[in-house]
Amino acid sequence: MLIDLAGTATLPELASGITAAGPPAVDQWSIGPLFEGWAAQPGVREGLREHLRTLTPQEERRIVSRSRETTTHFAWCLRDEPTEPFTFWLHEYKPQRDWRHGYADSVHNHRYHFSTTILTGSYLHERYTARLGAGERSILSAALLRRTECPVGTSGTMLAHEFHRIPRAGDDTMTFLVKSRAVSPWSLSFDPDTGASHRHVPVEARLEELTNQL
Repeated sequence: MLIDLAGTATLPELASGITAAGPPAVDQWSIGPLFEGWAAQPGVREGLREHLRTLTPQEERRIVSRSRETTTHFAWCLRDEPTEPFTFWLHEYKPQRDWRHGYADSVHNHRYHFSTTILTGSYLHERYTARLGAGERSILSAALLRRTECPVGTSGTMLAHEFHRIPRAGDDTMTFLVKSRAVSPWSLSFDPDTGASHRHVPVEARLEELTNQL
């Protein structure tokens, strides 16, 4: 179903437009072109700013409770409705001097598909191929595919099985993302300098394991 999201000014309208396009398949992310067309219209940043300014105290508390800090950025969850197969996020990158090694600047994939657009600032984006170990539980090696300087207005899509890295971001960089629900139980990261690989399992998926270990 072809949906035109031009002129959608609020997050509920954007969510309704994406929902009207039909549920995305688990093995692909059909929302990508739809989102990128929406992100290209003027006023996206201003619309998000207005959305935050008009939040009720209860809505503010919900956003804060769902959000988190990473080693390279603050991840603000702007919308997470259980009936929707996607969530909305605002990523606020820390000044480069405050980054700690091992998150956005590692070669990694995600448990979910996502589409993103740069609202302010810029970053260097690298895409990689990765050779995986047994059961796809580790990365044995990674090779750079391409490197792109991404300014304000750049939009793109990453699928859960794809690998990338952001080694550098401008101090004022913010991005808006639409993420799918998790399609994989874990994600992987790889340090190209040391060759160390890590498997990342979300804490909420470890409750049964925690219980069994007590």
